[in-house]
Amino acid sequence: DGDDAVAKWQAEPHHCGGTQENLNGGIIASLIDCHSLNLAIAQAYRAEQRPIDSPPRIGYVTANLNVSYIKPTPLHETIELRARITKLERRKAWVTCTLSAGGELRATGEVLGVRVEWK
Repeated sequence: DGDDAVAKWQAEPHHCGGTQENLNGGIIASLIDCHSLNLAIAQAYRAEQRPIDSPPRIGYVTANLNVSYIKPTPLHETIELRARITKLERRKAWVTCTLSAGGELRATGEVLGVRVEWK
């Protein structure tokens, strides 16, 4: 969707946290982290004009993850993640990500990813 990477995800009952109606906060953080780093990886392949997963493989690891929980995320609603790279500098990628459900913003994240060599 333009410069944004968009993904949809559906939780299962075992992803609950706090109550059986809400998504676990750790799952929310993991979704934001993984979606953001995969955007950084995809952008790196695009910048090098190579197919994703072509050798040598590109990887990013989390250097910093900050998640703000705005309101509870209902377990039964489809999750939408929307990430955007805000800054690239050498091996570092700064990414912002939102997590929405039921048409409402539920959490936001800021991720700093660092490119690493695959061995």
